[in-house]
Amino acid sequence: MKMTLIPQASAAALLLVLTLCLQCAGVAALVEWLRGLTARGGQGLGPVRSAVLVVKSTIAIIVLHGLEILLWASFYRLQCFPSWELSFYFSSSSYATVGYGDVTLPSRWRLLGPLESMAGVLMCGVSVCLLFATITRLMDRDPRHSQKLGHANDPVDL
Repeated sequence: MKMTLIPQASAAALLLVLTLCLQCAGVAALVEWLRGLTARGGQGLGPVRSAVLVVKSTIAIIVLHGLEILLWASFYRLQCFPSWELSFYFSSSSYATVGYGDVTLPSRWRLLGPLESMAGVLMCGVSVCLLFATITRLMDRDPRHSQKLGHANDPVDL
């Protein structure tokens, strides 16, 4: 089977743009939700409520990545694989950069796997940054933490 670059490049561009749109929309929604919660929290939320907030944020991020995986799996289901199971399995292993190699894309679409892996790494990086910023903000608002440092809102001294 002859490899054609234009369909692969077109599909890759579309999938990457849609992945970025999903990630940006999801992160923006999560940031607004977190801002609303932390603004109402006054000085600090306390350790239990802070931990619950981090768990809820992590779950939201996992769901967001699941939607991004589903986006790629939908394309794979339409163009590459006969079942949703194979499509979702391949997509999730590629997105997470595991890539077992037991399922491979047809040669016509083989460049999409590595591109999904690069997108997955970048999107996971953005998500880790959001979690780090959330935890930093929660710690900065905790009066016990601020007193230990001698000053508040200085993330460099964490």
